[in-house]
Formats: sequence, structure tokens, C-alpha cells
Amino acid sequence: MRVLITGGAGFIGSHVVAACATAGHEVRVLDALLPAVHPAYPGGVPNLTGVDLLVGDVRDRDAVDRALDGVEAVCHQAAMVGLGVDVQDMPDYAGINDLGTAVLLAAMARADVGRLVLASSMVVYGESRYECAEHGVVPAAPRRRADLDDGRFEPPCPVCGRQLSWGAVGEDTPPDPRNTYAATKLAQEHLAASWARSTGGGAVALRYHNVYGPHMPRDTPYAGVASIFRSALESGRAPRVFEDGGQQRDFVHVTDVAQANLRALEAEPPDGALRAYNVASGVPHTVGDMAAALAEAFGGPAPVVTGEYRIGDVRHVVAAPARAQDELGYAARVTFADGMRQFATAPLRPAP
Repeated sequence: MRVLITGGAGFIGSHVVAACATAGHEVRVLDALLPAVHPAYPGGVPNLTGVDLLVGDVRDRDAVDRALDGVEAVCHQAAMVGLGVDVQDMPDYAGINDLGTAVLLAAMARADVGRLVLASSMVVYGESRYECAEHGVVPAAPRRRADLDDGRFEPPCPVCGRQLSWGAVGEDTPPDPRNTYAATKLAQEHLAASWARSTGGGAVALRYHNVYGPHMPRDTPYAGVASIFRSALESGRAPRVFEDGGQQRDFVHVTDVAQANLRALEAEPPDGALRAYNVASGVPHTVGDMAAALAEAFGGPAPVVTGEYRIGDVRHVVAAPARAQDELGYAARVTFADGMRQFATAPLRPAP
């Protein structure tokens, strides 16, 4: 199969390229190589040797039309990621993530390309699944600055104010995006679903949980927490853990994420619809656990729990991965312990 991978020079995208090429697919990459994300590559883009690389922006109609020539399926990884710095990032997020996706989908319709795998995110859920001892399953009330300032990090029941117990979210959980990035990822899914209904194509949205692994970008305002902690350790600084470190997350290795994309590309696409899948390990760990495991594997220093917070963060978000296993035959293979030991010394992408 001839596959176009947008954002294929990026952290996750380059691993998807490798998985597809190893499986025997013909791969083409479209990547803008934006200087805010990518350093100069005087010797060529790492991990893309022998790959048909087109340098172009997914928002550029002509570039996308050229990239789609002869393509049978698209794996759309290109995106601006992370929570962002503040609301001034909104135009960039909406432009790259949503306008870029719309331009791509329109071009796919013109080129009669009917298979799409979309890199989505667990952030579309907002908070995890919560249950109150008195009121049953309830949505978590938005966290208030006053509570966070006082160290009350657990979201209360919106009815009685009691502390809730958390659980895993399935793909049918109603979305509740709570930051700019989350809103744009959900919009991508809606655009893809509209494209599928209009054209009869098939779209798969892979909702990545906390992805980590080799060639992750170094510490930037948009980096994932694993990269931020690893960068601190390399600089001899203790990882700074926000809140009380008890935030539950699902950390999934990038090679497992790449395999999920390969499975989705090779599966029979949904007919005229979008189907969403959680891409997760299914074994949650706290952010504090992750910082401690990474620091131990690196050789210190030990993490520091700061009590600081970001208002756009959610407290807990953990996935139920059963649908991906049942329908795509996907299951994560890299354990948390092995993955953190490897990541402690894995190469990171140079800073731009």
C-alpha cells in the first residue's frame, strides 16, 4: 500500500514511518519541518533515509495535492501538540490542527483517497470517568483555582461536593475538551467524520495517551511531561512534579503507538464513518511514579513535588483499551518498567 504520512519527520510520525516501511508499505512523508520544532538537518532528516520526503505545509493546497498523487491511504500525524503557553497560541493551534486537517480532507476527496488514520488524543475526554458514592457516575466539575491554590486537587462531585473515585474511559465517553489543544483535536475528529459521511471514506481516530520514547523532543513549553522530566535529569536538575504527583495517566511507548497506526492502516476501514480507538497500555501510573522511575533509571536526582499546577491540566485520565484489542488486534507490548529504563538513556531530538 502507498501511504502518505503527514508530520512523518516528527517524534511519533517517524516511528510510524519506520513501522510502515518495515511492514512493506511504500511510504511518502509530507512535513513542513517548521523551525520552531525541527533543528537544521545538514545530513538529512534522521530516520527518513530512503523515504520519499516532500517538504511542505499541510495547510498548503498545492503541496497536499502533490503529496497525495498515487496515494492509497493517509496517516495524519501533523499537528501542533501540548497544552500551549496561553490563549495567544489559539490561532496557531486552530490553523495547524484544524485548518490543516480541513485542507487535507478536501484534497483527499479530490484525489479519491478513501482511507484515513487520524492521530487524535486522550485530551478530548477532559477528565477521566468519575463516580460518586451517593450519585453514581457523574461528570467532574471544572477544577477551581481556589481549590488548587489550597492543594485540593481531586475534582469534587458536582452535586454534593464529595471526593470522587476515578475509573477508565471508553471511546463512547462524551468528550469534554478542557484546553485549546484538546478542542482542536476534537474538531479534527468532527472534520474527519464529516469527510467520511460525505465521501463514503473510512476514518480511524487513534486517541493517544501519554506517549514517550526515543527521539522525543527536548524540553519545550509544548513537550510532554516525560520529555520535560528527562531533560531536567540530563541537566542535573530534579524533575519538578506538579500538584501532589498523584495524577493518574497511561504512559504508552512510541513503538506501540506506531504499531497501532499500522494495524489501523491495514484493517478494513469503517464505511462512511469514523471509528475511535484508545491507544494506551491499559496499566495506569501516577505522574509521580513516572518521575521516580525515570530518575531511578537515570541515576538521580530524585523528583521534587512542587504543588504547582496548570489550570488547563486534568487530574486523572486513563483509558480502557479493549476496543483496539478486539477490533484491531492491537495491544501494547512495552511495559512501564522496561520503557522507563530504556527512555532514561534513549536519544532525544535536538532542540531547534
